Amino acid sequence: MKRVIAIADRAALVSLRLLVALNVLFFLSFLVVLLLAGRAHAEAAACGGNDMLSALQKDDPATYRKIEAEAAATPNGKGLLWKLEKPGEKPSFLFGTMHMTDPRVTTLPASARKAFGAADTVVIETTEVLDQQKMMAALVKEPDLMMFTDSTTLSSLLSPDDAATMNKALDARGIPPATVAKMKPWMLSAMVALPACELARKAGGAPVLDVKLAEDAKASGKAVEGLETVADQLHAMASVPLAFHMKGLVDTLKLGDKVNDVNETMIVLYQHGDTGMFWPLFRAVLPGDADDPASYAAFEETMITSRNKVMADHAAPFLARGNAFIAVGALHLPGPQGLVEDFRKAGYTVTAVD
Repeated sequence: MKRVIAIADRAALVSLRLLVALNVLFFLSFLVVLLLAGRAHAEAAACGGNDMLSALQKDDPATYRKIEAEAAATPNGKGLLWKLEKPGEKPSFLFGTMHMTDPRVTTLPASARKAFGAADTVVIETTEVLDQQKMMAALVKEPDLMMFTDSTTLSSLLSPDDAATMNKALDARGIPPATVAKMKPWMLSAMVALPACELARKAGGAPVLDVKLAEDAKASGKAVEGLETVADQLHAMASVPLAFHMKGLVDTLKLGDKVNDVNETMIVLYQHGDTGMFWPLFRAVLPGDADDPASYAAFEETMITSRNKVMADHAAPFLARGNAFIAVGALHLPGPQGLVEDFRKAGYTVTAVD
């Protein structure tokens, strides 16, 4: 990995990928709070952390230029706010979110704030998260999406060394291994892949950006709609090979305090609207012969590309009504199969704002 080792070890870079993966699932933010109730403190200190990409630019400029060039070639890879127009319909807007509580994320850019304020309808990924009882009722119907319902345990899926690593890391986080032994790996990953400060803000009631938008919309009398259900999102995650999730979990547990660097890198990219930078960064710093490229391709297809098509279809009636503000995870926007292109294929003129 050349000089990349100087700024972040391999576990940090694997975990950057996992943290992005978890950010794809909006509802996991709420399960984190429920699962960690009583463990996270409401007071949240500054997260800290270093921007890994900035360090890469300084320490390995050749690799940085490669990432930058690939990102620049990614269709629709720059910008968070997009205007959707079609003859006979009032214009609507598509906005990329990050499912976090950090004030740098939850403070809308001026252009997005203006579009949001003027909208009649606000659409988020799933409205079930706005009603905790409704969300939990939906999950209880399919417990095997969250827990192993047979004799399987997390440790039984790991080598003895990896199981010991997992238990040691859980103990360090104040999570008794026995209490999560039957938990599916993506559930546990949601508990350990975010910095303590982010968990504390969530436990203290701070809303992630998507929820803040929905709550503000309701308070101002706007209609609030959803594109998916919680079950839809969990089924997608469960369809990805279990080995992929287990590897990501172990690598993240090894990360320790470096999760702050991972978190900071994501937020900086988001602030800059560099949605096309995420995957090129992963591909550049994680060579294909060191990982399983087929698994990552399957993950991207299942968790992003396929869901993009569903979201575009489900957004159609809201767009036809006009003057909608559609807010979904920013990773759904860029690329030849991203939502921006999907809406163009549906007959809309889609242009970046700012």
